[in-house]
Amino acid sequence: MNSHQREIKSFFYSQYFSDGLRITAGILTPSLVALQLGDFELGLTMSLGALCICTIDSPGPVQHKRNAMAIANGLLFAVSLITGFARLNVFTLGLEITVFSFLFSMLTVYGNRAASVGTSALLIMIFMMDKAVPPPELPIFCATILMGGLWYMIFSLIFFGIRPYRAAQQTLGENVADVARFLRLKADFYRVETDIDDNYRRLVLQQISVSNHQDAVREMLFKSRLMVKESTGASRILVLTFIGLVDMFEQIMATHYDYRHIREKYAHTGVLEEIADFLYTLADDLDNIGFAVLANTRPEKLSGLNAKLELLKQKIDEVDIKFPGTSNLVLKKILINLRDVSKSVSNIYKYYHSKASDLLMNDTREVEYSKFVTHQDFAPHIFWDNFTLSSATFKHALRVCLVCLVGFVTAKFIAPGQHSYWVLLTIIVILKPGFSLSKQRNYQRLIGTIAGGAIGILILTYIPNATVQFVFLVVLMMGTYSFLRLNYVVSVTFMTPFVLILFKFLSVGNVVQERIIDTLIGSTIALIASYLIFPTWEFEQIQHDLKAVITANIAYLQKVSESIAGKPVAITDYKLARKDVYVQSANLSATFERMTSEPKSKQRNIKDIHKFVVLNHILTSYTANIASTLIRTAPQFPHADLLKLVKRSMAVLKETNKKISGEISDAPAKPAEGVKTAETPSTLLSADDALMKEQLGFINKITVDIAKVTETILR
Repeated sequence: MNSHQREIKSFFYSQYFSDGLRITAGILTPSLVALQLGDFELGLTMSLGALCICTIDSPGPVQHKRNAMAIANGLLFAVSLITGFARLNVFTLGLEITVFSFLFSMLTVYGNRAASVGTSALLIMIFMMDKAVPPPELPIFCATILMGGLWYMIFSLIFFGIRPYRAAQQTLGENVADVARFLRLKADFYRVETDIDDNYRRLVLQQISVSNHQDAVREMLFKSRLMVKESTGASRILVLTFIGLVDMFEQIMATHYDYRHIREKYAHTGVLEEIADFLYTLADDLDNIGFAVLANTRPEKLSGLNAKLELLKQKIDEVDIKFPGTSNLVLKKILINLRDVSKSVSNIYKYYHSKASDLLMNDTREVEYSKFVTHQDFAPHIFWDNFTLSSATFKHALRVCLVCLVGFVTAKFIAPGQHSYWVLLTIIVILKPGFSLSKQRNYQRLIGTIAGGAIGILILTYIPNATVQFVFLVVLMMGTYSFLRLNYVVSVTFMTPFVLILFKFLSVGNVVQERIIDTLIGSTIALIASYLIFPTWEFEQIQHDLKAVITANIAYLQKVSESIAGKPVAITDYKLARKDVYVQSANLSATFERMTSEPKSKQRNIKDIHKFVVLNHILTSYTANIASTLIRTAPQFPHADLLKLVKRSMAVLKETNKKISGEISDAPAKPAEGVKTAETPSTLLSADDALMKEQLGFINKITVDIAKVTETILR
């Protein structure tokens, strides 16, 4: 199977297509059933409720979806009823739009799931704006909408009940593919023709994707009682695969060295190309595993990794002989890392070829899963504590309510049409907390609407057959929801012709021009507002991200320090420190990427921040390299030289954090006391310890560079 075929098949096995299929079925079923029963209007109203609730149906633990959908259904009935009466007077409707836009946008303080509940409530408010339902009939009409919402909730929960592990399995498969892409980028560092700086940029972008998928898998695996406490073979394989994948990612991070120095020292030997080729082979095996996980099949080994490792070992051993005076110690260290990654790949293959009972009996690792996931606090004070202009969420909510009011006035009095709610709908979808996200979503919405409008016109003009048009409607609807999280431009491109065909079936008439005009109006209002009304720029957030990532690195180095000092460090503590570093690093990289799409006048110290991101990646990789070595070996007798270097690096980072916090340090940080070290002369260092000392010295150099670039950023 070639790569293109695999990509296409992977999409159809993925959670994205699964979501599109489920959401389409959940929305269309009430209308189709009601059509057969002769009450199409009832079905359409139920489908409207299902359409609003489906916004909450994003990946995550089933119990979280259930709770969020239950709350959203209550809001669905209340908001639709209030809007039905408020629309009788333009002033009361304007007041409702302003107040509800603010309140429901504030739900963002409770996380993405709560934000989707707010979006659901805003959607039904917008859809009810132009519904001319007589007041006596409103309770029944709103109850019908609620029935549609409840139908979708039950349908979705049953869907996941039938295949409880499928969503986690799909997310895990996508995470494996992410790690494979990351591994190929790491391999490119060993190819002399690759631009190192440019490759770092691609690498940190890919690290964001890996981190996001890892968080999603953690949430589904570790927050679900069914997955963790029910020791079935299927759930256990998923947990073991994920744990192995995260450990492997650390090993891949640990295959990091000073690539410029390595190229200068070993490029002439030809070994670096061999290392890159082997990493590509490992990536192919990972892709094979990821595809098998997505397809719910057992992965079969593609290549003999052990044999290729032996060939690589021979070529590394020959370096000393063929090139006298060229030490191969660093190459041997890289080989150890490659062997660890290769072993992790082989272990994952074994999970899928072992009996479930063997997996349950043999895996004795004590892992406290609850420590590896974030727990959302829903305390009421969090909502009220954010009622301040220093809160980004509060400023976003204010911006949304003011812009929605402007959009409402524009739609009612300046550019009135049959479907004026499209202006508000565009604003709600486009307006995001940060300028860069709003700008990106704005362009995507415009491009998708115009392209989709052209496709819709072609279908309606040249394909008059109603049955074929309905088939197009279903396919376009599935495409809309399949690409909603994957590619928003494609999603909107599918959405526009689907809406146009739907309106044709509802005998509304030609609405292409109106939809495009309303989208243009809403996009323009949203873009101007994101720039002028309480704008949130990434440079305002960057200091918080810098401090968070430095704090995480200090904690990670602390675990290294404890191991070098001879103290036993629990594997869970190592993994928690590692996870925090990777998450905070991904957050910093994401902030930097968003900053690059902001106006030039708001891109403060962009080059220095990019340098910080790269230096942080190097620091994290070197720390992971040393940590993986220490985990493999038992706690050793403390060595003065090694411990001194770690303490010095930590002291530099702590001083840097003080500067970020605005604290003035009167005296240099003192080394931590209480650790007795052996006064062992450096001459007695073993080869491995000498290499570790060299790496720790490089870490110390990196921390000093981080301190310098941070000072430049803070000026």
